[in-house]
Amino acid sequence: MATRALVAGAGGFIGHHLTKYLVDRGYWVRGVDIKEPAYEPSAAQEFELLDLRRWDNCLLATRGVEEVYHLAADMGGIGYIDNHHVDAARNNVLASTHILEASRLNGVRRFFFSSSACVYPQILQNAPEVTPLREEDAAPYDPDEGYGWEKLFTEKLCQYYYEDCGLETRVARFHNVYGPLGTYDGGREKAPAAICRKVGLAMPGDEIEVWGDGFQTRSFMYIVDCTEGIFKLMHSDHRQPLNLGTDHLVTINGLVDMVCQIANKNLKKWHNLEGPQGVRGRNSDNSRLRSVLGWEPSIPLTEGMTITYRWIEDQLINAGSIAPVNSSSS
Repeated sequence: MATRALVAGAGGFIGHHLTKYLVDRGYWVRGVDIKEPAYEPSAAQEFELLDLRRWDNCLLATRGVEEVYHLAADMGGIGYIDNHHVDAARNNVLASTHILEASRLNGVRRFFFSSSACVYPQILQNAPEVTPLREEDAAPYDPDEGYGWEKLFTEKLCQYYYEDCGLETRVARFHNVYGPLGTYDGGREKAPAAICRKVGLAMPGDEIEVWGDGFQTRSFMYIVDCTEGIFKLMHSDHRQPLNLGTDHLVTINGLVDMVCQIANKNLKKWHNLEGPQGVRGRNSDNSRLRSVLGWEPSIPLTEGMTITYRWIEDQLINAGSIAPVNSSSS
């Protein structure tokens, strides 16, 4: 008999991809979100529009399933989370506390929570040449305001639900996940998608806006690696938070140059020093990930960004925002 799972947040980017991954592995999946996937139908055998900030909806969502993958969150890129501390903290705490307790009451066996590298202290991320962040570096605590504090609180709540109630909980700290079928405009998009959109819309020789001086650094993980890592962690014996990302550091300027090369466009950069920038540097230490799972993300950034750019370019063409691209120039 197929394992029955709930993907909370199945209308979002990671949740949508995870739903497809689980169904492909023979799972029966109930997808739940306040919205349906934006770019293609969900692969879930059952999809329910439910607001998980409500207790009664969490009881409905978790009925009759063995595993819960909790990715539902009010979030976005740095431009969104820097300006919506109340929404991110309140909405996510409500959903997370309700779905954990509903999972306990409904006899769920395993519970996955999607945390974030935003839980790490900002003092460790104030230089582009950042030392990769180890899981134990989260303490003493000084996470990102709003979103980061909520993630840290729910990490502890997952720990308590295992210690006090016996619910097998797993926590991954995501490091900048990207890929196709994700938001690329509207204000909630993250850096890779925003850069792909800006480059896609630009004409050769144009100038595109880059937030900050562009020397801030990040590591980025392609969505296929992310779903694989979630599944491996869920079925491991590791109960403490675990980094899930790559340890390949790149500057934002370097990411822009990479996308320009993929698009075969020579563009100029305008550095908006007043734009939201986040921390100066953030990278994942994957030592524990390799030790626990015997695995780590492996898809090269250039490969993942090529797929992502081509998908966003197609969306812009289909929307009539740009003209179709000749194969000789792509």
